[in-house]
Amino acid sequence: MTERKTNSGQGVAQSPTKDRKIRVLVAKPGLDGHDRGAKVVARALRDAGMEVIYTGLRQTPEMIAEAALQEDVDVVGLSILSGAHMALAPRVLELLKANGQARVRVFIGGIVPDEDVPRLMEMGVSGIYGPGASTEDIIRDVRASVG
Repeated sequence: MTERKTNSGQGVAQSPTKDRKIRVLVAKPGLDGHDRGAKVVARALRDAGMEVIYTGLRQTPEMIAEAALQEDVDVVGLSILSGAHMALAPRVLELLKANGQARVRVFIGGIVPDEDVPRLMEMGVSGIYGPGASTEDIIRDVRASVG
């Protein structure tokens, strides 16, 4: 899947002020140890003027949600290549809501079978990007999601 899937029908998160950059947490949940794609996207977002926090490898959903709360982020990007997206993404969404962060948008990059995309979008994932996705598309979609 090289095309992107976005969920444009969601409510918009609070807009960052002109003095505050969009804050993005890029995380690698689960046991997958491959993070090149996450680093490429993190750098592209940073180069586009966003403030990016990269959590590193092997993060639990609890660690990701806590970091999102502590860093006061607008967006969480999950890089998942392990096939565990249907367990990890819903848990991160659940924890963000429990922390009062329902406004935080969640994007997924990695290997996500087409048949899982509708369910993830219904759960609240804002966009899903497969291998070869354009960083320009990701940047545009992140900006649009936070207004």
